[in-house]
Amino acid sequence: MQGGRSQGRATEYRFAFAGLRHSHIFSLIERVSAHPACQIVAAWEADDTARAAAERVCGLPFEYSDFDTLLSESGCNVVAIGDTYARRGALAIRALKAGCHVIADKPLCTSLEELGEISSLARAGGLSVGCMLDLTEAPAIRGLREIIRDGKIGSVQTVTILAQHPLLYGQRAGWYFAGDQHGGTVNDIGVHVFDLLPWLTGSAWERMISVREWNAKAKEAPHFCDCAQMYGTLENGVSCFADLSYLAPDRCGYSLAQYWRLTVHGTSGMAEASYGAKTLSLATDSDEEIQRVALTEIPASGRNYLQNFLDEISAKDQTCEGALSTEDILKTTRLVLQAQQIASEKNEDSHS
Repeated sequence: MQGGRSQGRATEYRFAFAGLRHSHIFSLIERVSAHPACQIVAAWEADDTARAAAERVCGLPFEYSDFDTLLSESGCNVVAIGDTYARRGALAIRALKAGCHVIADKPLCTSLEELGEISSLARAGGLSVGCMLDLTEAPAIRGLREIIRDGKIGSVQTVTILAQHPLLYGQRAGWYFAGDQHGGTVNDIGVHVFDLLPWLTGSAWERMISVREWNAKAKEAPHFCDCAQMYGTLENGVSCFADLSYLAPDRCGYSLAQYWRLTVHGTSGMAEASYGAKTLSLATDSDEEIQRVALTEIPASGRNYLQNFLDEISAKDQTCEGALSTEDILKTTRLVLQAQQIASEKNEDSHS
């Protein structure tokens, strides 16, 4: 991976990367580096160890010792943020105040107060806010949406999401388990759920019925709630349950079907997809056995978090149904932060 692949040609989007504390951000570096209209002009990381590691991996131009100098001198018009979760909101606010568009790894921020300021600055300045919400780009998840939207299982009534992650204590970055840097498992993993459900079912989120976080496996960090579940409904009455816990086995957790498995039941059948699977499961009332649906003919989706972000900046007509917008991301972030607040307040009450 090398930054600035676009050097020598006119580029519309000049990216500066701020904070490289989570490995997710490296996939954005790859996308930006490969995009013909983008150029990486600068990078900044405050932590010496993290900066040295990032330099070895991606070769970005770390020329600035502080973030404000990067904003004022690099010539960037887009800031991409991958710092610790608790630091992202403040960085986004400073970038927006400097007149830059912002795209961040998820979660965008960890407090409703930060989100309020981000929203106000983006709207007042006509600036775009993007987020690396890429679960909807997976072929199996896109295939599940096609089945639902084609009416093959009738009217959707329930969605069950298993999003089990391996904890990897001692292997994950230490800041994950620091008391003030993570911001909550609901916000961390659940943001995908709030983004996914309207896109999948065609109905907006209505209300949270129950949400809970607790500590189970990460005994070395008792404040870290590594288990989380939530239950709620969509506007059309669909009932949704999600398990967002870090209980998957450490060594093989990412390869299990329960790492993002979506089971959807309708009035005339059910369909199921797992992230990374090669087929979908489909069974209707007329089937005597489960159908295995290949993904080879799944049409391309209008969902591409980077391209949607760039198209919005350039005011291109968003003709792709389901394309992510700034308003989508702000709404999704507000919903998940509200759910996180409920879970956190319950924990505080139980310990008081």
